[in-house]
Amino acid sequence: MLAGAVLAGCGSLPAKNVMVTGPTWALAVDETTALAKIAHASTPPDEHTGFRLMPLGVYSLDARIELAQRAQRSLDVQYYVIENDGTGRLLLRHLKEAALRGVRVRLLIDDLYTAKSQELLMSLNATPNVEVRLFNPFCCARGGLVSRFAASPFEIARLNHRMHNKLFIADGVIGVAGGRNIADEYFTLNSAQNFVDMDAMFMGMVVPQLEGIFDDYWNSEEVYPIATIVSPRSGRAAMAEEFDAQVEMSAPAPKVVLPPTDVLGYGPIGEELDAGRIGMIWGKAIAVADPPTKLRSMSADEAFATSVTARVWVQLMQAQSEVYMTSPYLVPGERGMEAFEELRGRDVKVTLLTNSLAANDEPLVHGGYARYREKLLKAGVDLYELSPARTTSNKRLGMFGNSLGRLHAKTAVIDKKTLLLGSVNLDPRSATSNTELGILVESPQLARELLRVINISKLESAYRLRLASDGGAIEWLTMDEDREVVLHYEPESTWTQRLYNTLFSPLVPEDLL
Repeated sequence: MLAGAVLAGCGSLPAKNVMVTGPTWALAVDETTALAKIAHASTPPDEHTGFRLMPLGVYSLDARIELAQRAQRSLDVQYYVIENDGTGRLLLRHLKEAALRGVRVRLLIDDLYTAKSQELLMSLNATPNVEVRLFNPFCCARGGLVSRFAASPFEIARLNHRMHNKLFIADGVIGVAGGRNIADEYFTLNSAQNFVDMDAMFMGMVVPQLEGIFDDYWNSEEVYPIATIVSPRSGRAAMAEEFDAQVEMSAPAPKVVLPPTDVLGYGPIGEELDAGRIGMIWGKAIAVADPPTKLRSMSADEAFATSVTARVWVQLMQAQSEVYMTSPYLVPGERGMEAFEELRGRDVKVTLLTNSLAANDEPLVHGGYARYREKLLKAGVDLYELSPARTTSNKRLGMFGNSLGRLHAKTAVIDKKTLLLGSVNLDPRSATSNTELGILVESPQLARELLRVINISKLESAYRLRLASDGGAIEWLTMDEDREVVLHYEPESTWTQRLYNTLFSPLVPEDLL
C-alpha cells in the first residue's frame, strides 16, 4: 500500500520547451547609480579588487540590506538556503521593496530546503520585476524533505547534487559572498544555535567574473522557474497580500542591532555608504565556481577535475611555509591525506580548525573526519576543534547568548599572502556532489586580517588536539584560567552523541559525507 502511494506520487519535471521564460543576463553597469559612484570613489588608481571581511554576522546581514535598499538597477541573489524565519523574511521584504522601485531582482535558490519557504517565494515571484528560479528541483510531494525524496525514488542520484553557492550582487558593482546562508543562525540571531562564519563585501574587477558565474547558473538546464514547479494557492493579488502579511510590509522594517565596531575595528557599512566611499583592502582576485552541469553524467573523478575543490588543492600544494584552513566539515579522504602528508614532508606548517563532535550539526560527517584525526596528528598537522561553550562565552565574533556555538566558515590562508573565501568545505560532497563558489585573493594585508579572525577561534574558542605520550589515544587540550586541562574523550559531547557516532558513522560511505 505504501509502495503504491509512493509510485502514485511519482512525477517528472516539466519539459524545457514549455517554459515561458528564457535566458536573461546581467545588466550593463550604469555609472550614474549611487552604488556605482561609491565603487568608483572607493577604488584607488590601478587597483584590482577590493574586499571588506565580515566576521560579524549582524554586520554581514546589514550589508546585504544596505545594498538592497540602495540598488537602482539590479539585484542578483543566489543561495543554498533562504529560511522562512525572521532573517529570511527580512531579506525577501527588502528584495520586494527594491523591485517595487523598479530594480530587476533575480533570485536563484537550491530546492533542497524550500518546503517551508516555497509559498513565500512564489508570492515574491508574483511581484513585477522579480523572477525566482530553483536549482535542481523536486518534481512533486513538496510538503517535506522525506516526501520529496520518496516521490522520486528513481531520481535519487540527481537529487543528491545540490547548489551550495552563496552570492549577492547589487547594480553589478558591489556584492557580498562567503559562507553564510540566509537564516537566523548564520547571523547570531537564533536562540538555540549560531554559527561562526565569514563573508566579504567586494567591488572591482572580480564583480563581472561573479556576474558571469551567476548568469551561467541562472540560464543552465538545471534551473527552473519556480512557477513551473510550485502550484500557486491563489491568484497574483492574493499572493501579494499573503507575502505582505508574512513579512509585515505595512510596519516599519525590523532594525538589525549593530555594535559600534567589529573585531577588526570596522564600523557598520551603512555609515561609509552614506559618506560615498568605502574603505577596502585591495588585491588581485579570481572567482571560481563549479559548472552547474557538475551533476550531469559525470564520474566522481570528472566532477573533481572541474571542481573548486581541485583549484583549492592546487593552491594549497604551492605553499612554501604555512597553510591555515577552517572547514566545518573536514573529511580529507585519501587524496587529501596524501596532500597534507606531502606538505608536512616539505616542512610546510599545516593548521586546521574544524568542529568538535559537540559543535558539529552533522554528526555523521564528524565520524568521517574522526577516521583521519590520528593520521593528521601523526603527520604533524596542528589540529583544533571548536568548543561550543567557549565560542558562546567569547563575545569577539558575535553575541551568542545562551545558544550553541558552531563553526561554519570555509577559509584558507597560504603563506600569509593568498587566501580563499567562499562556500567550499574540505569534504567529498564539495569535491564531487555539490556545486561551490570561491574567490582566490592575493593580498598580504587581507590575509593578515583573516588570520587574525582565525586565531581568535583557534586560541580562544577551540581545543588543541594531540596524541597521548604512548602514541595511541587522542587528547584534547584547553585552558582553565591559567591551568592547562587535558581531556581524554570528545569534549562537551553527551554519551548519546558518542554512541550514535560509534554505531552509525562506519555505515555511511565516505563519498556521501
